[in-house]
Amino acid sequence: MHNFDPTNNISWQLGHRGRVAVFIDGNNLFHAARFHNIDIDYNKLLRVLLGDGRLLRAFFYTGVDVGAERQQGFLLWMRRNGFRVIQKELKTFYDGSRKANLDVEIAVDMLSLAGRYDTAVLVSGDEDFVYAVNAVAYKGCRVEVAGFRSNTAPKLIDVADYFIDLGEIADRVRKDVHGPRYDERDLHEQQPTQYLNEQIQIEETTPDGFQSAMRVVVETSIEEAEQFDAAAEFIRVTDEH
Repeated sequence: MHNFDPTNNISWQLGHRGRVAVFIDGNNLFHAARFHNIDIDYNKLLRVLLGDGRLLRAFFYTGVDVGAERQQGFLLWMRRNGFRVIQKELKTFYDGSRKANLDVEIAVDMLSLAGRYDTAVLVSGDEDFVYAVNAVAYKGCRVEVAGFRSNTAPKLIDVADYFIDLGEIADRVRKDVHGPRYDERDLHEQQPTQYLNEQIQIEETTPDGFQSAMRVVVETSIEEAEQFDAAAEFIRVTDEH
């Protein structure tokens, strides 16, 4: 098992990674990054994970609270910057905790798209993905896992073809002080109302072609991917915020 070294990694330097699909477990990454006191810049993260490969899809999976309308500001920013957002409403459990488990959605998407990508990058530390990673690997795809080592299950690291320790490259994925105008914490906190109406107005004034690309993908994500024309299947990584 090898670790990611951006200065001495032959596969990254020579571009052997081919078409790349990125699958980000949003809740898992958020809490791991907060544990390490890091605010993630998702544009930077995507560029690092892409390396010399060509981006097929970048998926971001997250739970949402219908009562926290300001979350839509962050999700809108993500959609406008090349991410497919798959969201699920948070459920309240008997102990008062609120969660939205998207493990099944992530695993299904990874398996359904296997063959369309050469390399899958799973951004999560959850041990539950061990079986899914193995299943994708058996289909002949390269599978990399990205996360903070102390927050990533050892078994998940072991089954991956490569482990990218985000802690070692924190400076390359950290949000700048004057970086993108979004706050991921909005996904995890109750926020005042009124913000959603502003975002709806923004979307209503957006050209149809761009608005369709910003729609949240839940059950249709795989269907849309399969309908993609080969000449238009790659999404450009943007430097714009």
